[in-house]
Amino acid sequence: MAKKVVATLRTESKKMTKVIKMTKSPKSGAYVFEEKIVNADNIDAFLKQK
Repeated sequence: MAKKVVATLRTESKKMTKVIKMTKSPKSGAYVFEEKIVNADNIDAFLKQK
């Protein structure tokens, strides 16, 4: 499974990061990309969840 942090966005008080996670779909076998903007401290938790 590949994972890549794409961009870092800075707001007033929090450092936010746009994360794209690539996972394999159990139904079709094709790869699905999930994008989300998360707090920089929570990147590892987002990438570990299924």
